Amino acid sequence: MAKYNFEGDYSSFTERQLSFINEVVHEQDIKVKKVVFLQLGEAGDNFMGNLKRIKIEGENGNMSMIIKTAPPNEIARESYQSGLMFKNEHIIYTELLPKCDQLQKAAGVPLEEHFKYAKCYGSLSEVPNEIIILEDLNESGYSMMDKFTSLPDKYVRNFLKSFAVLHSLSYVLKSQEPEFYKQLKEDLKDHWTTFADFQIKMLKENMEPGFLEIIQNEDHKSFLKNKIADAMVLRKEMTISENDRNHTIIQHGDGWTNNILFKLEGDTLQSVMVDYQGANNNNPMSDILFMLFHCTDHEDRSKHFYDWIDYYHSEMDKFLTYFGLKVNDFYTREQLDDDLKTYAKIIFGIVILMVNVIQRDSTEAEKMKDEMQNIKNEADMAESMKAQDLTPETVDRINKKVGGLIETLHQFHLI
Repeated sequence: MAKYNFEGDYSSFTERQLSFINEVVHEQDIKVKKVVFLQLGEAGDNFMGNLKRIKIEGENGNMSMIIKTAPPNEIARESYQSGLMFKNEHIIYTELLPKCDQLQKAAGVPLEEHFKYAKCYGSLSEVPNEIIILEDLNESGYSMMDKFTSLPDKYVRNFLKSFAVLHSLSYVLKSQEPEFYKQLKEDLKDHWTTFADFQIKMLKENMEPGFLEIIQNEDHKSFLKNKIADAMVLRKEMTISENDRNHTIIQHGDGWTNNILFKLEGDTLQSVMVDYQGANNNNPMSDILFMLFHCTDHEDRSKHFYDWIDYYHSEMDKFLTYFGLKVNDFYTREQLDDDLKTYAKIIFGIVILMVNVIQRDSTEAEKMKDEMQNIKNEADMAESMKAQDLTPETVDRINKKVGGLIETLHQFHLI
C-alpha cells in the first residue's frame, strides 16, 4: 500500500477503494506529493457509512476531500440496505445533479439561485467497494449546526428554499425530459419500503418495546404503541400508490440537521445539502415533514408551522417561473394540505425510530455505531438500539423531542 504515498489510518479501505482514491487524487492539477487520511466529525454525525477527510499536499497547492464508504460487514450491509443506498447517492451525484445544472443554465437561472451541491470528484458503485469522493465544504466556510438545537427560523426557511428548488427541478424534468425522470424513478429505491414483513414484525416486537422503556410519560407511551411499525406499512402502501402521480418528486430523503451545511456571511445565508442515500421518487411532504420534525422543536413549530409550509410552496412557484411553469400545474396547495395529514403519520413513525439513534451523545453514539456495523444477525440490530447505559441527559432529550412531536401532531390535527 506504500505505493500510494498515503499517510494516516486507511486500514478500513479495500484495495479497490484505495486504487480509486489514488486515481481521483492524481486527476487534480496540483502535482500531488502526499495524502493524509483523517477522521471526520464525531460519532453520531453519520451512522450508515464510514467518513474520512483526506488532506492532499501538492507542489501547486493543497486541497481537501471527503470520502464516504459503506460498512464492510456483510450482515450490516444487508440489514441497512447499504448497497441500495450507496447506489441512490451515486445516481444523484453522477446523473441528477449534473442534469439539474444543465437545465438551470439553459433556462438562464441566475447563478445565485442555482441548486447548490458539493462537487463530486468521483463515485464508484461497484459492490462491495462503494465509495463517493466529495468536495470538503468546510474549505468554503460551510459548517454543521448543533443537532440537539432547534434551527432558527432563518435557517429553516433557507432549508425549505433548498427543498423548493430541488423539488421544482423534478417538475422541470417531468415537463422537459420525462424519459430521464422515468428512468430515475425506476433506478432510485426507497429503503424504507424494502422492509420485509419479518423486519416490520421485529420493529413491533423488539425495537419498539425497547424504545418505550425510555419514554417516561405513560400517555406518550400509549400514544406511541405500534406507531413505528404502522408507519412502515403505510409508507410502503403510499410509495406504491403514488408512484405515477404528477406531484411526486425526487426527494432528498434524509434532510436533518447533520445533512445540511450552512455558511453565514453578513446577512447572507447559504446552504448545501449532503447525503442523498435516501433519494427516491416520493411525495414532497415526505421531505418537508421529515426536516421540520427533526430540525425544529414544538415551540418553534407552534409559531411558524403553516408559515413555513406557505413559504415552501411559494418558493416552488417562484423558481418554476424561470422555466415557464406554475407550481399549481403539479402540486396544488389543496393537495399539499391533504398530504400533510397522511405523511405526518408516516414521518412521525420514521422520526421516532431515528430519535433513539440521533439524540444520543457522542460516546453513546460511538458505541452504538460500532455495534450496528458489526452485527452478527438481524436480532443484534434491535439489541444495539436498547436503552441501557443512556445518560440521564440523553433520556431527557429523547423524552422532550418525542413529547414535542406529539404536541405538534395534536395542535395541527395531523393525526
